Amino acid sequence: MNTLNPSRTLNHFLLKTPSLQLKFKTHHFNYIRKRNLNVKIVSELKTPKNKKISKKIILSEGAPDIVENQQVSPPKLGKNGGSPLLKFLKRAPRKVLSILANLPLAIGEMFSIAALMALGTAIDQGEAPDYYFQIWWILFFGFDHMFTSPVFLGLLVLLAASLIACTYTTQIPIVKVARRWNFLNSAVAIRKQEFTDSLPQASVRDLGVILMGAGYEVFLKGPSLYAFKGLAGRFAPIGVHIAMLLIMAGGTLSASGSFRGSVTVPQGLNFVMGDVLRPNGFLSFPTEAFNTEVHVNRFYMDYYDSGEVSQFHTDLSLFDLDGKEVMRKTICVNDPLRYNGITIYQTDWSISALQVLKDNEGPFNLAMAPLKINGDKKLYGTFLPIGDVDSSNVKGISMLARDLQSIVLYDQEGKFVGVRRPDSNLPVDIGGTKIVIVDAIGSSGLDLKIDPGVPIVYAGFGALMLTTCVSFLSHSQVKCLFYC
Repeated sequence: MNTLNPSRTLNHFLLKTPSLQLKFKTHHFNYIRKRNLNVKIVSELKTPKNKKISKKIILSEGAPDIVENQQVSPPKLGKNGGSPLLKFLKRAPRKVLSILANLPLAIGEMFSIAALMALGTAIDQGEAPDYYFQIWWILFFGFDHMFTSPVFLGLLVLLAASLIACTYTTQIPIVKVARRWNFLNSAVAIRKQEFTDSLPQASVRDLGVILMGAGYEVFLKGPSLYAFKGLAGRFAPIGVHIAMLLIMAGGTLSASGSFRGSVTVPQGLNFVMGDVLRPNGFLSFPTEAFNTEVHVNRFYMDYYDSGEVSQFHTDLSLFDLDGKEVMRKTICVNDPLRYNGITIYQTDWSISALQVLKDNEGPFNLAMAPLKINGDKKLYGTFLPIGDVDSSNVKGISMLARDLQSIVLYDQEGKFVGVRRPDSNLPVDIGGTKIVIVDAIGSSGLDLKIDPGVPIVYAGFGALMLTTCVSFLSHSQVKCLFYC
């Protein structure tokens, strides 16, 4: 434990203060037998700027015993006290605890976990066993599901044990010692401290008022003074360890207890959540919400002035087993739907079909197929046969679309004919065949996810940020002995 005694700066302040006026209000009392003495002294310190500092100095004859040199040791539990975890750790062999609390071991565990996480990012996860046939060790160690593999989970358990052991054997005893009033009763003990000084013109009450003005909590016992501040900084390492445990527990629950699935649904169709969601680990258990039916009421897009797609939306309705609509929402990218722990994200889109009239007959639904092109642009196409469809050399009209707002048409020879917008009802004549584009039916790409570990991970990261800031509060102590 670091200690701090009055420095030369404080000595200079005491001797050079232009106006120091102290007023004390003492409360008289009677006591019988028990020598517990508490006197409240209200002090006012007038500074050159007429600012006042008003706090309490506690005089106590019933303070804890004087402790000069204390060894940091694990806290002792009573026969009936302490939590079950602390009792278990108390019974554990001290040699095991000292090994687990070893800092180099904990650092090695963290680096090993980071290396496995990087390897899991490089290796494709969740593929069929044949995919890893040439790299046998991936399946042997379970690295095809890295974050639920025995090696990865074992390292997480080992790191958690190291954090708990370090908290129990080191951090908790340090906090207990820091909270103890530590009065020194001899000049020799004072001089043994790291920083010492002598204040020949000072008085105990004057020094107490000045220390309170600097944010210290001040306690007096006879000629001895003890002051401290920044005790919260001693609790910060314990908070950091708890935050790390929360993050690891939440991450493990996400990896082994979540469900995920993807589906592309044309406008007007539906699906059942349980048919899409797939378990990720051994802690994944389905819920009643898996029986919910999702209906795609409408899919539409927003466009930039340049014609590029800027956003896409899906109007969804959820129905229970009785066919009752339990929820309806229009989702888009970054605005998902959440229902009973299941989250539905808008992630992709496609064009499923074109509705056309041929010579005023129809409408006919022509399925659209994705076409491969260079770059990340999307292109979909379909074909309307003209003439004898049983012929080996069938010709027809080709239709291409990049989005839902315009359709490009080509004749039997592959020559450009024109562009039509859906719902425009403007016919185009191609080789004597009149074609009208009635509608372009889009498909919504949805991702479904159940992740019970997300709230725990968020809480862990929030606690980690808070305790990291608290750790910057320095814990300092002042121990003084006044004598004539």
